[in-house]
Amino acid sequence: MNKVNSLAITILAAGMLASCASGSRSSAGGEVTGVGGTSWVEPTPYGMVLIDRGSMKVGPAAADSLWNLRADARGISVDGFWMDETEITNSKYKQFVFWVRDSIIRERLADPAYGGNEEFKIEEDREGNPVTPHLNWAKAIPWRNPNEDEQRAIESVYRTNPITGVRELDGEQLNYRYEVYNHTEAARRRNRTNPRRREYNTDRPVPTDLPVISKDTAFINDEGEIVRQTITRALTGDYDFLNTYIVNVYPDTTAWINDFENSYNEPYVRMYFAHGGYSDYPVVGVSWEQANAFANWRTDYLRRSLGREGVYVEPYRLPTEAEWEYAARAGIDENMYPWDGDATMSEDKGCFYANFKPAEGNYVRDGHVITSRVGTYAPNDFGLYDMAGNVSEWTSTAFTESVGRLVNDLNPEYRYDAAIEDPYRMKRKIVRGGSWKDVAHNVRSDVRMWEYQNEQRSYIGFRCVRTQIGFARGQKQNGRK
Repeated sequence: MNKVNSLAITILAAGMLASCASGSRSSAGGEVTGVGGTSWVEPTPYGMVLIDRGSMKVGPAAADSLWNLRADARGISVDGFWMDETEITNSKYKQFVFWVRDSIIRERLADPAYGGNEEFKIEEDREGNPVTPHLNWAKAIPWRNPNEDEQRAIESVYRTNPITGVRELDGEQLNYRYEVYNHTEAARRRNRTNPRRREYNTDRPVPTDLPVISKDTAFINDEGEIVRQTITRALTGDYDFLNTYIVNVYPDTTAWINDFENSYNEPYVRMYFAHGGYSDYPVVGVSWEQANAFANWRTDYLRRSLGREGVYVEPYRLPTEAEWEYAARAGIDENMYPWDGDATMSEDKGCFYANFKPAEGNYVRDGHVITSRVGTYAPNDFGLYDMAGNVSEWTSTAFTESVGRLVNDLNPEYRYDAAIEDPYRMKRKIVRGGSWKDVAHNVRSDVRMWEYQNEQRSYIGFRCVRTQIGFARGQKQNGRK
């Protein structure tokens, strides 16, 4: 971890731990004066900017018959959240990939088949009491001068290309397992285990049947394949809202060929994710499922770094569609793009405002053939870069043709966790912002597009958000203190 990251985490820890002790205020004359509560304010997460709570009209304000676009503007409000100022880069996503690689190596170093070094796994606390076995990340992997068993464990996650003879990371092994508690479903009245709390209408009988829930689970079979299942059963308790996922995290570097027929894109396959020259470019070839896995790992990585594993930390996540559009348009109803006006380049200087496809067959007029280094173009008024063009971005919102009519106007979100047996059309998720391969219309901030959640494209990436918790004393909110 570099010094900047370490400093950011230290500051975050200090901010989260600074709190007011709870207790009752003095009450004179038997009056109710209230009870204090513990509170904290999170400082700015590393690489993120605060998007203040606000309201705007999202969706196209005017019809466009050329693109079969109808006017569909509607008012919404969103609460404050932090958002990555740039798209997730190859460098940041590679940190996730290497973490998964290193966790596999540590598991094998502790495995008797590879020497059985117990120092790589913690099974007891300092007092000798048994704990849930977990990896010891304080124990360094012996990259230099390993013994024979250690060398086998390290080399087991690599492969030698039989054609080129090049030693390369075996992406097929890089599977990340994580669990997500579905707070929304757990909070629904219909899913309460106490039947008297599921139905408040006293004219109706108390329900006798247990609620039926669906939960996701996953495992790796004897052939090493990831098997995902959706279990439907009567509710038994809180654990029924805990979903388990196993996701292969390595990006699909072949997307550069599979997305474009009859094109010579082989150099991108070999170099785009692997070569250091692309470290600050947006990661691509990452599915919606992989982006969610990254957000979960990022949350867990922060929690571990703070040493606060038993404390709730507001999770990193994908933005909702409403959050994304509000942030992209800087909360301004009139904006079709992240900048003012309808033009895609400045008239006085002739400079483009984003990385997109300016004309048929002409990708380079804006200065780039494919993606550009993040932050190349000026940010919008919220301080966010590349909210138009460069790469399209995953949102958390599921897509249906009527999604705009299904959502609430308060923090709108349409969520659907598709089961493996669901029709493929139910596995569509909304992407926003357009990309380097799109024309000007498709990089508009008010235009909705979609992609299947397991697809990996050379023109789709993502960024994360975190809901803001608490407000510092004296902090301005919408012009008020």
